[in-house]
Amino acid sequence: MNRTPHVAVVGATGAVGIEMLQTLERRNFPVGKLTLLASARSAGKKLPFRGAEHTVAELKEDSFAGIDIALFSAGGGTSKQFAPIAAKAGCVVIDNSSAFRMDPDAPLVVPEINPDDALKHNGIIANPNCTTIVTLMALYPLHRAFNVRRVFVSSYQAVSGSGAKGIEELKRQSGQIARGEEVTRETYPHQIAFNVIPQVDVFLENGYTKEEMKMENEGRKIMHHPTFKASVTCVRVPVYRAHSVAVTAEFEQPVTVAGAREVLARAPGLDVVDEPAKSVYPLPLVQANVDNCAVGRIRKDCALDNGLCFWVSGDQVLKGAALNAVQIAELLVK
Repeated sequence: MNRTPHVAVVGATGAVGIEMLQTLERRNFPVGKLTLLASARSAGKKLPFRGAEHTVAELKEDSFAGIDIALFSAGGGTSKQFAPIAAKAGCVVIDNSSAFRMDPDAPLVVPEINPDDALKHNGIIANPNCTTIVTLMALYPLHRAFNVRRVFVSSYQAVSGSGAKGIEELKRQSGQIARGEEVTRETYPHQIAFNVIPQVDVFLENGYTKEEMKMENEGRKIMHHPTFKASVTCVRVPVYRAHSVAVTAEFEQPVTVAGAREVLARAPGLDVVDEPAKSVYPLPLVQANVDNCAVGRIRKDCALDNGLCFWVSGDQVLKGAALNAVQIAELLVK
C-alpha cells in the first residue's frame, strides 16, 4: 500500500461522506491525492479539505483508475454495483453499507477488536452496523475476559441513523408541535418528535427487524464467536445524534462489577463514565461528535447467573461509520 495513498470518498456529499472527509483531515491521514465521487445530481458541488475546495465528480465505472483506497458511503445498491469494479481496478474498498458485511470473502472490521482481519481482504473490507459497533466496543473486552454467551439488548437510536432526512423530520415535527400545527411525516411510519418507535429497518419472518438481527450475525463474525446469541429490540428515539444501548450480558465465567470495570477501563476507544450516585453516566448529548464510546451503569444482573448490565453510548456517524472506516484505512497504510 502506498504510504501517501490516492483516496476516494464515494458518496462524498452525504452526512457520512462529509464526516469521512473531516475525519481524514482531523486525524492527519496521509492523503496523497483526493477524489470525491457522488451521484450525477451531486456532481459539481465543492467540498473543503485541508484549506482547498475539491469538486465532486460523477461516480462512473472508470472512476477508480489509480485510486488506492475508496471509502464508500453511498448505500448498498451503489456498493454492490461499484465496489467490485473498484477492487478489480486495484483499489481497496472500505464499504459502509450492509452489502458485503456477511460476505465470507469480505472481512468485517472494528480496528479495536479484530484489526488483523483487515489485512486478509480481497479488495473489499466491510464496516459493521453502527449499533453493533457501539455495543461491541464495550462487550468485546468483557468477552475476552469472561467469555460472553448471550446478550439481551435494547437500542436507543438517533434520527441521524436515517441520514439528513431523519434529522430534518425531527426538527420539522418539533417546530410543528410548538406552533400547534398538524404534524407531517415522510421518513418514519409514526411521529418521531416526543415519541419512540420500536422499529428500525424492515421486519423479518421471525418478528425481529433486519437491524436487530445484525447484532448476532455481525457480532459472531467480528468476535470470531460462532455461538454468540443476541436478542435485540431496536428503538428510534427523538435524539439528533449518537446511539445508546442497554445491554444485559451473560458470561461463561463469573463476573464482578469491579472486575468488569477494570477490563473496561483498559479498553481502547472506550471511556468509563460511571458515577451513578452523582448522576454521571453516558449521554448521547455528550457523546455526539466524540470519537470514543462511553460505558456506564455497570451492575450485576439480578436475573441471570454470571450476568452483567451496562449502558453504552457512542456517535454512530463517527465510531459507527466514518471514524471506523478511516481507522481501517489507517491499518492498511501502516
